[in-house]
Amino acid sequence: MQKRVVVTGASSGIGAATVRRFAELGWQTVAVARRADRLAALAAETGAHAIACDVTDEAQVAAMAREVVETGGADALVNNAGGALGTDSVETSSNDDWRWMFEVNVIGLRTVTAALLPVLRDGIRTAEGGSGWASILNLTSTAGLSAYPGGSGYNAAKYAAHAVTEVLRLELAGEPIRVMELAPGLVHTEEFTLNRLRGDAAGAEKPYENVTPLTAEEVAHVLVGAFEQPPHVNQDLIVLRPVAQSSVFHTHRGPLSAKA
Repeated sequence: MQKRVVVTGASSGIGAATVRRFAELGWQTVAVARRADRLAALAAETGAHAIACDVTDEAQVAAMAREVVETGGADALVNNAGGALGTDSVETSSNDDWRWMFEVNVIGLRTVTAALLPVLRDGIRTAEGGSGWASILNLTSTAGLSAYPGGSGYNAAKYAAHAVTEVLRLELAGEPIRVMELAPGLVHTEEFTLNRLRGDAAGAEKPYENVTPLTAEEVAHVLVGAFEQPPHVNQDLIVLRPVAQSSVFHTHRGPLSAKA
């Protein structure tokens, strides 16, 4: 029986790379994002079923969940939709930026999870012999594990997403549903830092100067690998960084070399 996974934030970056990786391994994929044109291109490339949906809109999420059911259900979910706005301090940052970050990184994650949990449970019950399993993975960030100057609202939102993941795992104890979390560090994608800096292209490249960051494809390989493990194996928290980034506070710039 072919496995089917829903991936949010699938129109670019890690989300799109994740859809491609699942498809490479034979999964049926449901690609969810706001931008229908990008989803259509991804669907043409991968065979994914595309659903245009803003995860911060409850009505759209409910409609998305109904379409997932009508088109074959699901037994896995990747909550990837998220983002950052600004690098201001707690004192100088904008409440509007904070609201947006909490809406997409935390409340959207909760809304999608709540809408799709019944769908995942249906898949468990209808599996052959009633012995199905389901999987949820929330993509958070090392920003949700260690605060840093300039993190402000993004730190707060990703810490909250990390907490939601831990609570969900406790709430689902006793059900055959594993709850996993992947927290990447420095990843270079085409949009994340550019959006965070509101279109400042030169500024968006500075964090990646003289360092080899992770790529979206590398993150996707690790992410999908967690789903490919035997279903009783739960990778609670996967922290993924480039070798040059030893913490959120220290990234080595320049060549890496063995000490003499």
